[in-house]
Amino acid sequence: MCTVSFIPAADRVYLASNRDEKHFRSNAIPPTAYPSDNGQILYPRDGDAGGTWIAQHENGHAIVFLNGGFHAHEPCPPYRKSRGKVLLDFIESSSPVETGTLIDLDNIEPFTAVIWSEGMLHEFRWDGARRHLRKMNASKPHIWSSVTLYDNDVISRREAWFEDWINRHPSPGLEDILYFHQFTGDGDAHNDLMMNRHGQVFTVSITGLEIRTDKALMKYIDLKNQLQYDQEISLRTLYTQQG
Repeated sequence: MCTVSFIPAADRVYLASNRDEKHFRSNAIPPTAYPSDNGQILYPRDGDAGGTWIAQHENGHAIVFLNGGFHAHEPCPPYRKSRGKVLLDFIESSSPVETGTLIDLDNIEPFTAVIWSEGMLHEFRWDGARRHLRKMNASKPHIWSSVTLYDNDVISRREAWFEDWINRHPSPGLEDILYFHQFTGDGDAHNDLMMNRHGQVFTVSITGLEIRTDKALMKYIDLKNQLQYDQEISLRTLYTQQG
C-alpha cells in the first residue's frame, strides 16, 4: 500500500502497486476472484485482516489504496475497520467515487485511494477528519508514494525517477512496469521503490493490473516467497477512457 503508478495506453490502462509491510505481517493470499453482491472481484487478500490493497471488479472498477492522507500521522488503534476492508466497501458499490463521499469513515485510519471508474481516474484522500476528492488527468501517467513512509523530498525524487523512466519508455507493457517497480532507485534501500529498512519494513509484493475493455490481467509477485501468480477476470461493463 505504499507505491502506486497509473499509466494509460491507447486501448488499456495499467495500475501497479508495491506493498511495503512490517516483517511480522502474515503472508497474503494470492489474487483470487471472490463473489460479491454485484459481481466478481479479483484481489490478493491480506493474511491478517482479510481486506486488500488493490482490487479489480468485473464491472470495470479498479482501486488501489496507499497508507496515509497528506501527512504522516500517529496511529491511534484500535480502528473501527481495517483500510483493506474499506477498499472492499468502495469497490463492491456501483459507484466507488460516490461511495467515498458518503461512506462512514469515522475512526478509520487515514488513506489515499486511486480509483479507476467509468473511464475516469480519481484520487480520494481521507486525512482522518475530512475527505478530499480530485479528478486526475487520465491521459497522463501518475505516481504516488505513501506519506507514512516517505517524506516530501523522497516523494519528489521518486516522481523524478518515474518521469525519467516514462520519457525513456513511452509505451511500456505490464512486464516493463513491474520491472520499474522492482528495480528503480539510487541504491538507498530505505527509499528505493523496492525498499528494505533493516528487515523490519520492506516490500513484500508487487501487483500489476492491465485493464482492457473486455478483461483485466493481474500479475502478483510475491517477493517474500519468490513466487509469481497471474489471474484474469472478464469485464462485463465497457467504458471509454476519458481525460
